[in-house]
Amino acid sequence: MSFFRKSVFAVALVSATALSPLSASAETILGALAKAYQNNSQLNSARAGVRVTDENVAIAKSGWRPTINGSASIDYSTTRRNSSTSHLTTGSFGVEIRQSLFDGFQTKNNVAAAEARVRASNESLRNTEQNILFNAASAYMDVIRDRQVAALTERNLQFLSEQVRAARSRFDVGEGTRTDVAQADASRSAALAQLSAARAQALSSAAIYRQIVGDEPKNLKAASPLAKLLPRSLDGAASIAADQHPAILATEHLVDAAGFSVKSAEGALLPQLSASAGVSQIHRDNAPASTTSPDGWSTSANIGATLTVPIYQGGRASATVRQSKESLGQARIEVDVSRDQVRAAVTSAWTQYTAAREAVAANREVISAAQLALSGVVEERNVGQRTTLDVLNAQKDVIDAQINLATAERDVVVASYAILSAAGNLSVERLGLNVTKYRPEEHFNAVKDKWIGLRTPDGR
Repeated sequence: MSFFRKSVFAVALVSATALSPLSASAETILGALAKAYQNNSQLNSARAGVRVTDENVAIAKSGWRPTINGSASIDYSTTRRNSSTSHLTTGSFGVEIRQSLFDGFQTKNNVAAAEARVRASNESLRNTEQNILFNAASAYMDVIRDRQVAALTERNLQFLSEQVRAARSRFDVGEGTRTDVAQADASRSAALAQLSAARAQALSSAAIYRQIVGDEPKNLKAASPLAKLLPRSLDGAASIAADQHPAILATEHLVDAAGFSVKSAEGALLPQLSASAGVSQIHRDNAPASTTSPDGWSTSANIGATLTVPIYQGGRASATVRQSKESLGQARIEVDVSRDQVRAAVTSAWTQYTAAREAVAANREVISAAQLALSGVVEERNVGQRTTLDVLNAQKDVIDAQINLATAERDVVVASYAILSAAGNLSVERLGLNVTKYRPEEHFNAVKDKWIGLRTPDGR
């Protein structure tokens, strides 16, 4: 083995050894999505919103439960008549319990409406989860693309700097012109400005990645499109989305909630029946012995029922019923709006995926042809058959094709995630993310039947 080959082999071995830890610690797109699922503040806020909605069920169920109130009072009075003064102390305390027996089915329908809203909020949370996962995938690929563009732009600057030196050398020996030098200088200055813009864009993409994922983008590994997880056709994707997209399911549950709200509003026009019972003690100084015990205390108890029959409430109850019916109509229209939006999103993502795949194949061929053309133009320039401007134009074609390829590769991956998101399938289970899934039903089951207690299930 020659010395040259030994040196090359040694350099390659050292390079492989140095790069292996980086490869082992490289961030994958699924790892970034798992971090976003755990850390994203917008997603955590949506989860907190679902927990807030869960409490509405317990609030609605309170209409079935009794209310107990205690009361206490004390009065002290002084009366002066002529030369005599009398003092009177009166005190009382008691406990009263009230229980609704019939409220026109308002509580029943309020509970059903609250439970429907909980189901809607769960589906909205699932939709938010898919949006965050898609945004994380998009941010991941944006960082990779923008870093590639910055690297390509820097490589282009190095090439153009070499062309400037070559143009000046040829001018110094009388083989070139000042125009060649000026053109090379202008191209190099433009490339320097492009490099500054590319680096700024890469930093901006990194900041967005940090916002969504919750961690700095370090060594990101190249990602592949989710071809195996995609539906077989556009119609298949649209059919799946129509059946299971969380945005559609959420609006359907809101229709149920609005329907129960109409029934609850109508219940205000029905008779109301409630029962009450209470006991109290009263203390009164200087009271007649016939009305109090020897120590001034008297005890009383009561039990009764109250029937209220609404006759006319100034039109408020009727207006509330009409308003609830209009809200129901609006909720039904929102279902159609969600279906149209989902269908449009599926179609857009599918066509972008198809176009991006074709763009990747086309740009690879363009790069191969442009590099071959550049090599030929450089050789022809060296023998005087081409100008420096021809070389610069050929180099621009190569760089443009490489940047277009980086963009197309980013687009094909992002579009594959967009298809899954639009179809309602971009979930933790579908992607196989190594993360503990958040289950909103655990909090709901913990609070829906609580009668008392100020602490939240997590101890706050």
